[in-house]
Amino acid sequence: MNMERYRRLVGLATINISLAVCGSLAQQNPSEVSRTDSSKIGPDGTAYVTRVVPVPTTISPEAQKVLARVVSDAAVPQTLEQRRTGTDRWQAGAGEASKRLYPANVAADTIAGVPVRVVTPLVIAAEKGDRVLINLHGGGFNSDSGSLTETIPIANLTGTKVVAVLYRLAPEHPYPAGLDDAIAVYKEMLKTYKPSHIGIYGTSAGAILTAEVTAKLKQLNLPLPGATGIFSGMGDFGQGGDSMAIYALNGFSGHLDPPKPGARELDYYAGSTDPKDPVLSPLYADLSGFPPTLFVTSGRDLLLSGTTLLHRAYLRAGVDAELVVFEALPHAFWNNPALPESKEADQIMARFLDTHLGK
Repeated sequence: MNMERYRRLVGLATINISLAVCGSLAQQNPSEVSRTDSSKIGPDGTAYVTRVVPVPTTISPEAQKVLARVVSDAAVPQTLEQRRTGTDRWQAGAGEASKRLYPANVAADTIAGVPVRVVTPLVIAAEKGDRVLINLHGGGFNSDSGSLTETIPIANLTGTKVVAVLYRLAPEHPYPAGLDDAIAVYKEMLKTYKPSHIGIYGTSAGAILTAEVTAKLKQLNLPLPGATGIFSGMGDFGQGGDSMAIYALNGFSGHLDPPKPGARELDYYAGSTDPKDPVLSPLYADLSGFPPTLFVTSGRDLLLSGTTLLHRAYLRAGVDAELVVFEALPHAFWNNPALPESKEADQIMARFLDTHLGK
C-alpha cells in the first residue's frame, strides 16, 4: 500500500526515531549505527529516541529473514504509472504463489457495471452455495495490491465464493467513487443473497473502505452484512496515530516521512471532504448495530494505531469486535504467502468470516 501520504497524517507530536536491527548490523558501517538506547523529550513533548532492536526469536525463521533485510532509508521517487505497473506485476506473481498453496478458480466479470474478480474454491459445499464474500483490496486507494492475495486463500479456506471489487482508483477518481462502486456491488448482491450471508473484508485501503461501506449502508438504511473484516486499517483521516511516526511500510526499515501537524493529507483520495465526515472517517459514525468484525494488525504495522483505535470505537458502540495483533511483523504481512504467519492469519480470517456468515 502507498503509505507515504499516510505517514504524514496529523499527529499530536513528532517522534524522531533511529533504530538498528541487530540482524543486519554486519551489513552496515558500524560508525553509522547507534548502539545505545537513549531518549529525550522536548518541551513540546516531541520524543527524540534511539533504540537498538534485535530481530525477535518469537517469530518464524522466515519472518526473521524478512525483518533482517536491509532497506535504504532514502526516498525513491516513483510515478503513479510506475507504482501501478510494479504493483500489478508483484500481485500477479504473488497470486500465482497463493494459488499453488490454495487452489481456486479466478475469473473476470462485471457486477452493477463495476469490474470484479470472482474467486471460487474448486468445490463449494451445498450449505455454502448461498454465501458470498466481498473483498475490497488494498493498494493505497491508487493501485491494486490485494485482489488476488487477499481472496485466493480466503476462498479456499472458507469454501465460499469471493468477489473482489476492482473499484475506481484515486487520484483520477477520488472519494466517494470507490465507495460508490463497492455499494453498487453490495446492492446487486442483495438481490441474490440474504444480507446475513454476505461478508465484507479488506486489507489496508480496503480495510478502511470496509468500515466506510458499513457506515454508508447504515446511513442509507440498507441491511448490513453478516460480518466484516478490517485487516490493518483506520477510521480517522484527521489523525493517524502514534504508529505512523514510528514505522515505515516495512516496519523499522525503509523511508519514513515524519508527520506534519496541521497538514491535510491523502487529498488524492479524500478530496475536499471533511476528515471528520462520519462515512469517510467511521470513527465519528454511529457504529451501534454494526456486524461482528475481526480486526487484524501487527506489532510493526504503521496502521497499528489506526486499527486499534477503530477497534476500541467498535467496542464502545457494543459491537462484537475481535482484535488479533501479530508479533513484530510489518504492514499487511499476510500478502506474503511464504510466511507461516501469513498462513495463520489467513486461517484466522477465514474462520471468523465462515463462523459468522449465515447466522
